[in-house]
Amino acid sequence: MGKIKFGTDGWRAIIAKDFTVENVARVAEATAAWLFKKSSAPTAVVGHDCRFAGELFAETVAKVLASNGVKVLLARGFVSTPMISLGAVNHKCDLGIILTASHNPPSYNGFKLKGSFGGPLIPSDVQEIEDIIPEKSTTAIDSLILQDLIKSGKIVEVNLEDEYIAHVEKNFDLTAIRNSGLNLVYDAMYGAGQNVIKRLFPEITKLHCDYNPGFDGQAPEPIHKNLKELSALMSTGKYDCAVVTDGDADRIGMYDNQGNFVDSHHIILLLIHYLYKYKGMGGKVCTAFSTTPKVELLCKKYGLELDTVKIGFKYICEIMLKDDVLLGGEESGGIAIKGHIPERDGIWMGLVIWEFMAKSGKKLPELIQEIYDIVGAFAYERSDLHLTEEVKNRIVKQTAEGYYKNFGHYEVKWVEDIDGYKYFFADDKSQWLLIRASGTEPVLRTYAESTNKEGAFAILKAAEETLLAD
Repeated sequence: MGKIKFGTDGWRAIIAKDFTVENVARVAEATAAWLFKKSSAPTAVVGHDCRFAGELFAETVAKVLASNGVKVLLARGFVSTPMISLGAVNHKCDLGIILTASHNPPSYNGFKLKGSFGGPLIPSDVQEIEDIIPEKSTTAIDSLILQDLIKSGKIVEVNLEDEYIAHVEKNFDLTAIRNSGLNLVYDAMYGAGQNVIKRLFPEITKLHCDYNPGFDGQAPEPIHKNLKELSALMSTGKYDCAVVTDGDADRIGMYDNQGNFVDSHHIILLLIHYLYKYKGMGGKVCTAFSTTPKVELLCKKYGLELDTVKIGFKYICEIMLKDDVLLGGEESGGIAIKGHIPERDGIWMGLVIWEFMAKSGKKLPELIQEIYDIVGAFAYERSDLHLTEEVKNRIVKQTAEGYYKNFGHYEVKWVEDIDGYKYFFADDKSQWLLIRASGTEPVLRTYAESTNKEGAFAILKAAEETLLAD
């Protein structure tokens, strides 16, 4: 493999093709060199999630770092991304590294970098590491014995799962949730959140909380189309709420007691509502460009400042590091709130919602109705159009040139272009379409919102017909 490039959230590649011990060692060597530019005695916390060969790759990183003079804290067992981020803060590390490909298909693994502050390493630092990745690893990995490095103190094993659970117990009224009578469900998607929920709530119904590095052939992304078994279970009406997290447990999805999928837009609104109105908390709200404009309405109602940033949690994290932020969130299910770390955390957000339900004595649809009473009802849908690179590039060029004045009978009122192109069809922002190209695949992402699900699907259909007609 030639040049290794970090994408929106780390370097990801197919296991045994490009994601190999040799290439992981190359990245680790660059990381070690970068750390010594920042500190004379750097420390890093390293861990892996549930993916195939995670332990092998994590140990490879630990060996390379340790042999280059970096003190390494190596997580025992699989861990979530938020556990690594929290570990970096708790142990005052210069860096956190987790081997994960998050929600990508099972054939992938990845290398994520976390700052000492407990969130995504800032893009300029990531770029510095990428720029010094060597063409070939010079570390004699096979000659390095893990136990010898542990005995010498160069690598110290840590239990980040225990630390995370202690942090949860300190920040939530778990007794209220356990005694609420709520019939709860958790789906780990075979991901790294499974042990935490087993320990915190052994009695609740759990799905896919087994070690299965192949994720049963399913990409562990918590969206409705990937959750057939959970959806069927929730449609029985026997359960009050289900929380689902992705492969490294930093993203959340949810179902209500009627079997409806609750997307991240609704979860973000619920969290703001609970934190501000019920808990009396304040601060700025920061959301990605693809998030519903209903957040703007709720913030106006509560007198909260709102920042809208490019898509990618790293941009939200940058705001969280310099401002007093109540909540930062994105459409893909990554959300962070005040009182935790500046990091997406699916389990943490799920627990906040469960606590909200337990404390209020209300079902999820009732709480969502409280939101609708303020901002109005809405529905959101997304469709990824798999195109040739030629067609994708043609559409991207036309969006940039202001070519599209309408999509079917939906007339464009105005356009915003923070990240992609957001076309508004109603003065109150109740109907819109976002078109955004993937930077790595021949895929065009289309996002739509309307007052109901049928309306959102109708916008997506009109968009596809218009975009592909030319």
